[in-house]
Amino acid sequence: MALLLLGGTALAQSPANPKLSPQSRTLLDKQGAPQNSIKLLPYPQTKKVDTVTTYFGTRVADPFRWLENDQAEDTKAWVKEQNKVTQHYLAQIPYRDAIRKRLETLWNYEKYGAPFKEGKYTYFSKNTGLQSQSVLYRQLGEGTPEVFLDPNQFSKDGTTSLAGINFTKDGSLAAYQISEGGSDWRKVIVLKTDSKSIVGDTLKDVKFSGLAWKGNDGFYYSSYDKPKAGSQLAGKTQIHKLYYHKLGTPQSSDQLIFGGDKTPRRYIGASLTEDERFLVISAANTTTGNELYLQDLSKPGSSIVQIVDNEKSNVDVIDNVGSKLYISTNLNAPNNRVVTVDAANPAPANWKDLIPETKNVLRVSTGGGKIFANYLKDATSLIEQYDMSGKKERSIQLPSVGTAGGFGAKKEEKETYYTFTSYVYPPTIFKYDIATGKSTVYKKAGVQFDPTKYESKQVFYNSKDGTRVPMIITYKKGVALNGKNPTLLYAYGGFNTSLTPAFSTSNIVLLENGGIYAVANLRGGGEYGEKWHLAGTKLQKQNVFDDFIAAGEYLIKNNYTSKDYLAISGGSNGGLLVGAVMAQRPELFKVAFPAVGVMDMLRYNQFTAGAGWAYDYGTAQDSKEMFEYLYKYSPVHALKPASYPATMVTTADHDDRVVPAHSFKFASRLQEVQKGPAPVLIRIETNAGHGAGRSTAQVISEQTDKWAFMFQNMGITPYQSN
Repeated sequence: MALLLLGGTALAQSPANPKLSPQSRTLLDKQGAPQNSIKLLPYPQTKKVDTVTTYFGTRVADPFRWLENDQAEDTKAWVKEQNKVTQHYLAQIPYRDAIRKRLETLWNYEKYGAPFKEGKYTYFSKNTGLQSQSVLYRQLGEGTPEVFLDPNQFSKDGTTSLAGINFTKDGSLAAYQISEGGSDWRKVIVLKTDSKSIVGDTLKDVKFSGLAWKGNDGFYYSSYDKPKAGSQLAGKTQIHKLYYHKLGTPQSSDQLIFGGDKTPRRYIGASLTEDERFLVISAANTTTGNELYLQDLSKPGSSIVQIVDNEKSNVDVIDNVGSKLYISTNLNAPNNRVVTVDAANPAPANWKDLIPETKNVLRVSTGGGKIFANYLKDATSLIEQYDMSGKKERSIQLPSVGTAGGFGAKKEEKETYYTFTSYVYPPTIFKYDIATGKSTVYKKAGVQFDPTKYESKQVFYNSKDGTRVPMIITYKKGVALNGKNPTLLYAYGGFNTSLTPAFSTSNIVLLENGGIYAVANLRGGGEYGEKWHLAGTKLQKQNVFDDFIAAGEYLIKNNYTSKDYLAISGGSNGGLLVGAVMAQRPELFKVAFPAVGVMDMLRYNQFTAGAGWAYDYGTAQDSKEMFEYLYKYSPVHALKPASYPATMVTTADHDDRVVPAHSFKFASRLQEVQKGPAPVLIRIETNAGHGAGRSTAQVISEQTDKWAFMFQNMGITPYQSN
């Protein structure tokens, strides 16, 4: 339940400090000729407030805490001034428009989502190319597709997105969620699918929720009490509640099923088995581990029964056959296993292995009465098909080494769909015949990219403590390994999240300009199961930073690049990674892109659902040892006067997962302590959130600025022949 994804101060600026207004400088391109001069405006004068918090006897100054109030007028003024400096700088880069036009051309192809069946219709998403949001279509059999939902009509600027849709079992009703400006707070609207007419009132203030229909009468959903006015985005959201909404009744009368004062939990989710017999409730206080509950809806008045009474493992009901439950869990199996148990006696003591744990991490899905085991082998996919008795039927042949996702369908379906991709294999949708195991191409990506011209290889390197870490490096065939290739190193390293190979249209700009894209699979992730995850949490978090630093050193040592051509990038927990590493090893990197990062490790748990991340991070309030550990690497606090890489911090004004105050405070501190000539900019997207649901125009704009900033600060001119 990694709610970071799939989404993380002391001295003030002073006019007396000559480093606060870096003078214009001349950069050299890779041929050694003078490039272009970029004038950097003086950074805004970020005020300081005498704010101090004492942790276990240590006084910690927090002069930029006022920026935590993102609705205040002085914060809004600060944002406006910072964006002015950033846009003034970026506007001077002469090839910025060329990059934008190239990205628009690359992006302008039809994109499809894998189809799925609901009732008599087959549904699929499609974007014609540069539409702000993908459109949901449906069709009858082989008939002509028609628009079912067009999120581009939700708002004038394309920033309101479709954030999920769930259908009744017969497909006659659909409940869909919308996100406005990228916020995690959602609205829920119910439609009659035949007429596409709205049923009942719109539900408001729904957050971190699925929608689970019970017949055609209503559905289960989860949410928090909305924070008080003025803190809607940053206010704590501590107590999740599971409700049942009956169609035709007001939201105010929705029935509380679980949570609240009697069973307070930070995260609560619900689902129904496909036959709608069992309500399955997951409850947790952190992003790893959960309690599990079950209610037999076939028995009127039945109580909610607890299956797992602690949060020491991840556990989920994936299917049932009558009273037989199929459960996926890492209880006593760090790499996961599938077990079965009778719902009448569902305690873990009665579980029986169906698909035992192996050396590879297991994720499962079901369809057509089969179980699809998606194994991770060194961060790439290996798929096996099992029957419901646990008998292996076949290994599924994939196009190459990469990532396969999907393999979900209703029990009566004869076919399912999956998407395959890698760093050099654009996403392709395959139709899979469940009985024969035959895969056929359903939709091939139309992006302008020739995979035969590029290569992607996996290497292994040793981290500081000798741990063997995998990394996949992608580049154009024939690139000379002379240490002068512009390289972007990306990683995440947290919350049991696995980074598997995936194609990026944006990365074409880097690759076709002789650049290298490297992705390191750090500890803290889920690539090698829960042991790998735990090795990058709490008092082991430095392992993650060491792994990332070692990845950069490997690339330099093996002449893929050098410190003058190495950029690092990461978002959310990966933003924390970039912030911490550039504070520890500023000389190792030329450019840094910390995105929507968790930058204040002493206060992250004070905002929205941030306290739920304590399983990975620990908190400054836990113990003196934990405080001192966090204080040492916390990016906002670890920055000292030094020569830092050219940095463009990115965040958004509607990010209510990792609140923008993290990035605001980090950028203010970094601008203050930068002793070198490299720019420190913060790019603040307006009317956007943690990342999901952004319009195509917003994505292209940010990617344009990223590449332009990177090439500019490496002294490289892309598209020189254009």
